[in-house]
Amino acid sequence: MNTRDIDLLNVILIIVSLFLAFHVPYEMFLFSYAFLGPLHYLTEINWLKEKNYFSKNTKWIWLFVGLSLVVSLPFLQRIDAFSWAKASAAKSFFDWIVASTDEILLISLLFAIGLIHFKNMKYLWLFLAGSTAVAIPTMYFLPHFSLGVLIFVPTLIHVYLFTFLFMIYGTMNSKSQPGIIAIVLMFLVPVIIWMSKINPVEYYNLSDKNLQSFQDSGFAVVGGTLSDFINGQKSTQYAYMSVMGIKIQIFIAFAYTYHYLNWFSKTSIIGWGKNLNGNKLKTILAIWAISCGLYIYNFKIGFIALSFLSLAHVFLEFPLNITSIKGIWLKLKPSR
Repeated sequence: MNTRDIDLLNVILIIVSLFLAFHVPYEMFLFSYAFLGPLHYLTEINWLKEKNYFSKNTKWIWLFVGLSLVVSLPFLQRIDAFSWAKASAAKSFFDWIVASTDEILLISLLFAIGLIHFKNMKYLWLFLAGSTAVAIPTMYFLPHFSLGVLIFVPTLIHVYLFTFLFMIYGTMNSKSQPGIIAIVLMFLVPVIIWMSKINPVEYYNLSDKNLQSFQDSGFAVVGGTLSDFINGQKSTQYAYMSVMGIKIQIFIAFAYTYHYLNWFSKTSIIGWGKNLNGNKLKTILAIWAISCGLYIYNFKIGFIALSFLSLAHVFLEFPLNITSIKGIWLKLKPSR
C-alpha cells in the first residue's frame, strides 16, 4: 500500500475507533489494552532497536530501560502473594519511587532532546545534569503540573498527543490529502465527544466483571484526574457512569484503540515488519500469546506482568517523540 492508501485507511480507522468507543467505551478500552497493547509494545520496541532508538548514542538507552524497570516495581505491591513487597522497608522504597516518578518521566523526556542532538558523552552527562536541574524544582514548585506529568505522559499524552504529532510530521513530509483529513479528524475527536449528548442510563451497562477489570487497570486514576482538571476541583470519588465519566472513557478508549491501529496500519510505511522473521517473530508471538493469556486469566495480573514492557516502550519512544516535534518545528520555521 502507498502512503495515500494508508492515510485513507487511517481516516476509516479513526471513524471506526470513535464509533466503537461511543458504543462500548469500557469494553473497547479493555480489549484494546489487553490484546492490541502487548503486540504493539513488542513490535515497536523491536523497530526502535532497528532504528537505533533515534538516538545518537544508543548506550544511554539502557538508562531508559533501567528507569522503566524501577518505575514498574511498585506495581508488585498489588499482588497479594508478594507479601515482601508490602513489608515496611520495601513499602518505603516503593513509596519513594512513586513520589519520584513524575521527576523521572520529565528528566527522561528532557534528556531525550540531548540524545537526538549529541553523541559526545561529556555533552550528554551535562545535558542529563541540566535536565535533572530543571525537572526537580519544576515538579516541586508546580504540583498540578507534576500530577499532569505523572498521570498523563505515560498514558493520554503518549497515545493521543504524540500519535497526533507523529501523524502531522508524516503528513508534512508526504503532503497526502487523506493524511490531512486524518489529522483534522484526530483534532476534532475530543470536540465531537465533548459536544455529544450522552445518556448513561439508557445506553451503557457496565458489567461487574468489566468494572473490576477497569479498576484493576488503574485507569480510574487517569479518568478521575482528567475529570478534576476539567472541573477545576478535586472530587472525592470518580463517577464511572456519569456523563463526564462516560465522555472521558470514550476519549480514553478511542485514544488507545486508534493508537494501536495507527501503528499496525503503517507497517509498509515505516517498515517495522521487515525484520520480523524466523526466531524473532516466533518469540514476539509467544510473548504476546502469554500476555493475552494472563489478561484473560486475571486482568490485574496481566496488567502488573506487562507494566515493565508497557512503560519501557513509552520511555524508549521519547527520542522519537522529540524527533517528531523537531521535524514539525523545522518544517514550520521560515527559511532564510
